[in-house]
Amino acid sequence: MPDGAKKRPRHVVLTGGIATGKSYVLAQFDRMGVPTLDADRLAHQTYAPGGPAWLAIRDRFGMDLFDDENWVDRRRLATLVFGDREALAALNSVVHPHVRTAITQWLTDLNRKSSKPFTVVAIPLYYEGTQAKTFDSVIVTACHADRQLRRVQDRGLDKQEAMRRIEAQLPTADKVARGDYVIWTDGALTDTEHRVKEVYRELSEISPLDCTSPT
Repeated sequence: MPDGAKKRPRHVVLTGGIATGKSYVLAQFDRMGVPTLDADRLAHQTYAPGGPAWLAIRDRFGMDLFDDENWVDRRRLATLVFGDREALAALNSVVHPHVRTAITQWLTDLNRKSSKPFTVVAIPLYYEGTQAKTFDSVIVTACHADRQLRRVQDRGLDKQEAMRRIEAQLPTADKVARGDYVIWTDGALTDTEHRVKEVYRELSEISPLDCTSPT
């Protein structure tokens, strides 16, 4: 790397199956001053009234999915798509391009102005989508299958619906095998926080990258 070359933060993605603790882990990184971004929130913004995916979702799924103020009923949408692979693929094809664009723009802006050693973007379907291999490092949150099932059911879903949502994603074991760092969340919150701090220290010690490195 040439002397004096402009550096950029390392781009780190946080992924993992449903109910494996991604939101909690992302919040811990945020508390430590790491720039963070949540792809799920970006996705919800795309189909909010006036959002770039709102019209396409209305045309694909119909107005019965919307309330009187034109907001998508997210629970009804999830029930629909997780029971129909074709519907899930259609939803992803509408929403994901806008999310990818927003993430790319956010990372580009950070490359110019952030002095932090790394940033974290939470993307639940990172390995299932088209952005795999576009980040410098991958953190995977994980918990054992029985714990994951209980957590999903605690969200108000019956066992069959919970299993459908879990099985719609790549198995946790596959994600763990492919990740650079794994944060298991089966134990106490203090155990999770301790592991987050370990990963934070490790990532902070890695040299920032040359800005010519790919996003």
